[in-house]
Amino acid sequence: MKKITFFLAVVLAAVMTSCNQSAPTTSLKTDIDTLSYAIGMSQTQGLKEYLSARMGVDTTLVDEFLKGFYESVNASDNKKKTAYYAGIQIGQQVSQGMVENINRMIYGEDSTQTINKNNVYAGFMAAVAGNFDIMSLDSATSYVQTNMETIQNKAKEKAYAENKAAGEKFMAEVAKKAGIKELGNGVYYEVLTEGKGEVAADTARVKVHYEGTLIDGTVFDGNMDGEPAVFGASQVIPGFKAALTTMPVGSKWKVYIPQDQAYGPQDMGNIKPFSALIFTIDLLSIEK
Repeated sequence: MKKITFFLAVVLAAVMTSCNQSAPTTSLKTDIDTLSYAIGMSQTQGLKEYLSARMGVDTTLVDEFLKGFYESVNASDNKKKTAYYAGIQIGQQVSQGMVENINRMIYGEDSTQTINKNNVYAGFMAAVAGNFDIMSLDSATSYVQTNMETIQNKAKEKAYAENKAAGEKFMAEVAKKAGIKELGNGVYYEVLTEGKGEVAADTARVKVHYEGTLIDGTVFDGNMDGEPAVFGASQVIPGFKAALTTMPVGSKWKVYIPQDQAYGPQDMGNIKPFSALIFTIDLLSIEK
């Protein structure tokens, strides 16, 4: 028989030994009886881990869990109870799954901030009950689609204010350095090697060696010691593109890119939101 893995039957087995007076009785008179019991038990693998990690259940309160479980499985013929237990299940998913996911979307690693949970629950319940006095379902959906990104960015600006300020200070100091030239939009560069070749168009594919660093010198990407990379001149961040479409082939530049010409509020792992970046770019050729 194909192995079954989910999580139901430790519950049944535990019910047998529980002091819960509503516990089911066990009868293993036939092969179907035994198979049924075995199926229930075999589906309990990982149950406690699931309850703890995914549902926030204190697994020492097994009697309470078993009571709720058995009442729920016996509610299938009672429409009121079925609806009630469905509400409990969906409520847990909203409070422990959806709310946590939205908090991560908006606030990232900042676990000290949260959306208004009560308003989430109130909006959810109003929509299910057909109460659209405050807003319609369409307007609610439109508001989320229109405003989510703006609200996310505001939250990130607060969380990464120091990183943004450090980048702005760094770029202001770069602008004062001798030999620095401006590309526009706050992007600066210095020529390390003067090239004599043609200049790439926006639509060109280019072959380059490059290295990207944070303003503290941390290298986050590059291939200076490896095979050249080939990509479209428009397939990179705006500040990188500005350099590629200005420098002649054979040039090697050090390019200083402000956060709004890099990844802005995006969290790119090693590159935190609002990070100013530095790229050393060696333009080897334009691919024909």
